[in-house]
Amino acid sequence: MTETNVPAELTYTPEHEWVRRVSPTTVRIGITDFAQEQLGDVVFVQLPEVGSEVEAGESFAEVESTKSVSDIFGPLNGTIAAVNDELESTPDLVNSEPYEAGWLVEIAVEESAELDAQLGDLLDADGYRQVIDG
Repeated sequence: MTETNVPAELTYTPEHEWVRRVSPTTVRIGITDFAQEQLGDVVFVQLPEVGSEVEAGESFAEVESTKSVSDIFGPLNGTIAAVNDELESTPDLVNSEPYEAGWLVEIAVEESAELDAQLGDLLDADGYRQVIDG
């Protein structure tokens, strides 16, 4: 089995999403290396509209692979601030660069303290490794 890439600087959800803070009130979201390995070749990504509300634990997007369709769940509460339009023409970026060019959306919250609190509820790299190692 190959070693799954779990960058230490990110936070994670048990549903295999990663979260990277990109500003005091905004995070970038994607699926983890483990998740893209499990999915197989990604052929389509359905993303929400900019301005849509996201609720923690609720499905807000879908990633379709040759094996299945998987829901993407909100890691926190906020508003879609940006979507990765590149995925429309090159959905396989989710496979080849899950932590870089294969990001899905950016979510904004009202205040940095609110974001701090929500990020505190997520898993660090070691916690996420325990999820995938079972």
